[in-house]
Amino acid sequence: MAEEEHQEMGIDNVDEIEGKKIDMIHDTIPSQFIPKVGMEFETEDAAYNFYNDYAYKVGFSVRISKGHKDKYGKIVNRVFCCSCERYRGKDKREDNVKNPRPQSRFGCLAKMKVNSRLTGKYRVTEFIAEHAHETTTPSKSHLLRSQRKMTIPQVAEVHLADDSGITPKASCELMARRAGGRENLGFIPEDYRNYLRSKRTMQMKSGDTGGVLEYLQKMQLEDSNFFYAIQVDEDDLITNIFWADVKMMIDYSYFGDVVCFDTTYRKNKEGRPFAMFVGVNHHKLTIIFGAALLYDGTAKSFIWLFNTFAKAMSEKKPKTILTDQDAAMAKALALVWTEICHRLCIWHLYQNALKKLSIVFGKFQDFSKDFNKCIYEYEEEEEFIIAWSNMLEKYDLKDNSWLKQTFALKEKWALVYGRENFCADMTTTQRNESMNNVIKKYVSYQHDLLRFFHHFQRMVEDRRDEESKADFKVTQRSLILSFDVEILRHAATIYTPAIFKMIQHEVSSGYDCSMYISSQNGEVTEYKVTSYKKLFQHTVHYDSSIGSVKCSCKRYEFAGILCSHALKVLSSRNVMKIPAMYVLKRWTKHAKMGNGIPTNHSIIHEDPKAKIGMRYKDICRMQVQLATKGAITEETYNIAISYLTKAMNDIDVCLEGRDKEVSTSDGSLINIEKGWCSGNKDNVKGIKTKERFRGSSTRPKGILERRKKKKTMQQDEPSIKNLDNELPSSQFNKFPTYVANNTFMESSSKMSMTELLQAQLSSIEHGTNDVTKSESKEGQNDL
Repeated sequence: MAEEEHQEMGIDNVDEIEGKKIDMIHDTIPSQFIPKVGMEFETEDAAYNFYNDYAYKVGFSVRISKGHKDKYGKIVNRVFCCSCERYRGKDKREDNVKNPRPQSRFGCLAKMKVNSRLTGKYRVTEFIAEHAHETTTPSKSHLLRSQRKMTIPQVAEVHLADDSGITPKASCELMARRAGGRENLGFIPEDYRNYLRSKRTMQMKSGDTGGVLEYLQKMQLEDSNFFYAIQVDEDDLITNIFWADVKMMIDYSYFGDVVCFDTTYRKNKEGRPFAMFVGVNHHKLTIIFGAALLYDGTAKSFIWLFNTFAKAMSEKKPKTILTDQDAAMAKALALVWTEICHRLCIWHLYQNALKKLSIVFGKFQDFSKDFNKCIYEYEEEEEFIIAWSNMLEKYDLKDNSWLKQTFALKEKWALVYGRENFCADMTTTQRNESMNNVIKKYVSYQHDLLRFFHHFQRMVEDRRDEESKADFKVTQRSLILSFDVEILRHAATIYTPAIFKMIQHEVSSGYDCSMYISSQNGEVTEYKVTSYKKLFQHTVHYDSSIGSVKCSCKRYEFAGILCSHALKVLSSRNVMKIPAMYVLKRWTKHAKMGNGIPTNHSIIHEDPKAKIGMRYKDICRMQVQLATKGAITEETYNIAISYLTKAMNDIDVCLEGRDKEVSTSDGSLINIEKGWCSGNKDNVKGIKTKERFRGSSTRPKGILERRKKKKTMQQDEPSIKNLDNELPSSQFNKFPTYVANNTFMESSSKMSMTELLQAQLSSIEHGTNDVTKSESKEGQNDL
């Protein structure tokens, strides 16, 4: 009915209708909240806020319009108008625009004008209440632009949500529910997203260099033992970055005897190789010892990284390191960590075998079993060599070049050569692969370096939370034995649940073993033990004088737990507990007892920045507890407020006479004195950039996955277009790459892109090229 009356009266009567509507709204608003000529305000902002509050009740948005300044630059008069004032100017593109934006200005005359020339206060000299358009209802006033503003606490919460990986939609909905509805929130989801976009734009203006180094400085301020190192080239550009916090160093001091090292690509916008040093703790959980962002995957970068890692860990090097079959890694390890045991990932060995010997695998079903026996089963070198020769002769592979190259490195992959080296029961780098899969939940190849650092830290904290839960379960739960024997009861008291399951499996397997005494020499008895449904006999020596037991399978030396064969012998000798000499501390519940805090960075404790950071965190923690308890009742609230007020006054008195601005920074953006820089640290100009990576962050499929896919679908002959689906990303790293010494790599540099792709395709079709997860950029072939 109202719309029909509006149409009958015509557009000339719109102002009269809106005038009556404004009068009706004014009747519901207290008179002191309605602008009147003669009102005075101390500041321009106070006048704006008053008019904006009035606009919220009426239902329109305010815009700051024209004003004038005096000769000193002070605003002497200002006009606050309705956002629908005036009309939109004519757009020159109007003839070409198919869907023009709706009109939002209607020549509205509603305004409030203030002037400060007479008294120095801002006095209302003109006020027009009538609008030339329909105002909105109060329930929708929160959508008006001038009514939307993010408060400082809300901005802080936005930062926390963004750093925690919470999506803007979920965070905005949570904040709205906490405020009692979207109308009480003070902003809309578009404002949230716009703020995040502007925040990231500001970070981009500061550049990756400033953002990354500022982040590293902040971490060092919060953690006085935080270690980071950067490498710069002769142009003073950052090429490689390594970092590790104090928890990583402590974990390394307990569990750093075995390290898995691997690199992965497609985890940041520039496609830099991301490397992690990982290990396994007493809960059989993967832990991180350190991380690095490298410029490339050359031996030069790996040499710097391994030296830096050792420096961060007080020059303590692992006993064993497992890597994939990357030639650059092998070269670097041979140069810097000559005394440690370097083992190759057997999973990658199988990948290459399936690629190189695909015809053999398809033609002979027994070849896989024979190949597997050569890797795992033999305990004597002579037996291994004989079995390998028999395999080559049986399948007519004596002239196979790949098998010759593989055999030349047999000490790095065949267990017959590695059983005496402790490897924490690991034969592959699958823990790295698993961590790379976990990282995908936190970071994307679209992230810049600063966001990569933030989200990587989230992943680290989540992994540590899992370890904390495992520690909690150890103290709060008791283990259930599969069968009640004394040796298992003893094992349950000393080992973590994960290791106890391994011991329990060995004990149960031991009861199924057959055994007989083959010889005896004084106190030493030799046993022959055969596992259930196995033909191979293991030799176990037991020395009754000292209670030692040693098996030819060397499982204790390799994994740190006694094997079923040794446990069978101990049971026959009525040994009811695991001998103390065979209880490896790193697998026990108390593996982390003792001093594991690194001492090589103690000088950082004297840094005033670190002290201020630690004091700030302590005060914030207590403030949260005070607010939580103080808000329970009115009495506790009054006590908290009175003591906080007194504390603030005392602090102001204490700080009186000092500079009002207490700064812990000299204003410089780059501070690497507490870290370590290899190169000219005083003239760092930026981060050395690479060609931007474009594409999916999906891991390249291995030969095993592609073989499974071929069984389910018929594939056409590969072409140049779909080659990137057939090749790992590392295959394209053989193109000319600019490295730290400002030279182009010679490998493949004389070939055009098409010729190189065709050569790669030909090698795949004829099985003459290796499949590895990441190849060396030095042009060296992998195994």
